[in-house]
Order: sequence, then C-alpha cells, then structure tokens
Amino acid sequence: MVSGDFPPLANAGIALDSFHRSQAQRSARMIELKKDQLLFSFPKVHPSARLAIEFQRTLRIPDDGRDHPLPPGLGTFPLRHVDDFAANVPAAWIEHGGVMLPMHTAEAMWLRFEAHEDSQREADYPFAVRIAAGKVNAVTGQLWSPGLHRKPQDYVVIPEQPWLDGFCVEKGTIRQFVAMPLGEGYTAEEQITGEAEHGGIQIEIFPMKREVFERRFPIPELQDRASHFPCRPAYSMALHESPAMGLGAGGRMRQEISEDPFRFDDWDRSHSLRCFVHLTHAQTWRAITGQAPPTEPPTAAAYSHAGLPWFDYYSDGPAVPGSAILAGIDSIATLGKKTGKQPLPENEPVTNQKVVLLRKDLKKDQVREGTF
Repeated sequence: MVSGDFPPLANAGIALDSFHRSQAQRSARMIELKKDQLLFSFPKVHPSARLAIEFQRTLRIPDDGRDHPLPPGLGTFPLRHVDDFAANVPAAWIEHGGVMLPMHTAEAMWLRFEAHEDSQREADYPFAVRIAAGKVNAVTGQLWSPGLHRKPQDYVVIPEQPWLDGFCVEKGTIRQFVAMPLGEGYTAEEQITGEAEHGGIQIEIFPMKREVFERRFPIPELQDRASHFPCRPAYSMALHESPAMGLGAGGRMRQEISEDPFRFDDWDRSHSLRCFVHLTHAQTWRAITGQAPPTEPPTAAAYSHAGLPWFDYYSDGPAVPGSAILAGIDSIATLGKKTGKQPLPENEPVTNQKVVLLRKDLKKDQVREGTF
C-alpha cells in the first residue's frame, strides 16, 4: 500500500476513538503500487470503484508556438515506494509518503487513466480526479486546497478523460508537462507561488456515489458491449544537489479537458484518496534505489524523421475553457530566452508529422478500420 498524505499530520497525539474512526475509513479505500501503476480502490463504495493511473514517457514536443498533435507513449516510468528508500531521500518525502519516479531534465510525460469496467452494468466506473504539479492545479492554475470544486472545475472526469498531457492554458490546448529541477525558476509552481517548495505531482481521487452509479448505469438485458476505452498507441525505439524536480510548461498541444457531464452532487466527496508522486532526477535514481534509470527518450525530430505517427483524438463533449492563470505563465523556452539560457536542448520545429486521427466522426462503440 502507498502510505502518507499531504500536508503531513500536525501531531501524533490523536484520541483513540479518532484513530479507530480513521482506520475504519482507510479500510474502505486503498492505494496500491503494482507493475508501475497506481491502483486506487474504494471497495466499501462499490466493488467496481477502481482506477489505475500510470505515468507515460513520451516525446517532448517543440516549444515553438505551434499547436502539436499528441505524441505517443514510450513506456511507463518506473515507480517505487518512497518508504523503501527512506535513508536516501529528503525527510519531506517521507512526511508526504507516496511514490517516486525518475525523469531526465527537460523530459516530458503524460498521465494515463483507466477506470475499471463493471461487467454487469457494461460501464466504466466514473471518477473525479484532481491533478496538481507543485500543488498548482493543472486544470485551473489555483493553489492546492482540500476537496473538489466545480466553479471553476478543478478536476478531470474519468473515463471521459483518458489521459492528461499538461497544463490547461486554453480551451482545447494544453502546455506539455516537462520536468525541470526545482530552484531554477522554470516550474509552474515557482512562477505562480515564487517558491520552489513542493515539486512532484499531487493526485486526489473521488469516486461516484454507489447509488448514483447504479441508477445511471442499470444492468442491461443484453450484455453485448465492447470496451470503448480509447487506446493511445505506444512505440518503442532504441534510445540513444537536490534530487527534487517539478513540472514546467512545455510546448502547446491540442487536447481538450472534458467538462463534467454529471451533477456535482454525484461525486462521493466523503470518500477520497490522495497520493504524492515525487519526481527525482534520473542521475540520482541509481544513488537512491541502486537501480539503473531509464535512458533518455528520442527527440521529436528523430521520431518524426523515422516516419512514426503522432495522434489526434476527438471528443464529442464540451470542454473547460482553460485557465487564465496557467495561460499567463511563461513556457520553459520563453523563460530561457529571457535569461539568455537554453533549458530545452534540441527544440527545433518538427516537420512532416505523420498524424493518425483517433475516433474522429465515430460513434461511442464504433471500431475504426484504419489502413491495411
């Protein structure tokens, strides 16, 4: 089980009845780390209230002012329990608990979400998921505060949102999550708060209420549904001091953050789980864990030159308008120009992108034929 909450507990002197009540509440929900996936489950809410999140390595798209299509997944980042390496990580990491993963400077990532399918009801169990980087909300740009908020919507809805690649700066546009060392001023956290305090990624999960799920998704008479979870293809290629890192704003990408199609009261805000995902530099990963870090990913130019595809994914539903706060921060490349530095190596524009259109003009369960 992944342990720890944020912020850390103020003291250990809680009353016995409060302790027992807390233990009972935690038995109703759990976070596990299995095969480099975070698994969130709420068995007391509903047996199908389970959600998997993984962190995908990917190409860093050029920060050149253009809107780019989706890059592919290049495999998952390795995840490890912070508690297993308590002697080798900062004390604050132990207080926050959670897990950690390695990233190279200027490396990009995206988050993949997959809700568990209830086979009887032929539906994926819905969740509201809050994502923050350095405790800056990736949807609204607002600072972390407890609970779920609708105005503005500070969460993504699963399964409507299969993945999240970055900070929502405009309607239909995000700026890619790109790892940078804390303390150099490039992260969204440092630009918005003026501090390099937290870094990492913060996640909070809220399931749909059981009675709402069962009412909205009744058991059908005929069970002939195929899974409609969109598949974002993965491609593999030959890939040619404080450990803390945070996420800055990279290149622009076409991606909508879906508006919540449910009533706000449909979410079970009395049951939630949260996890702190610490980011450490790949060069310190071996010193912390004794394990080799992933090699550096290919450049976007090398990937496109090889003729490999990028992706455009189409969603039928309305999207959130984007955050004025996040739209107002500088991208990593822009900050570099202001300071006379080059924080993003190999940031040349990409030409001749081979783009595959995913789900365009298709119904929910319709299969895309593709090319032969």
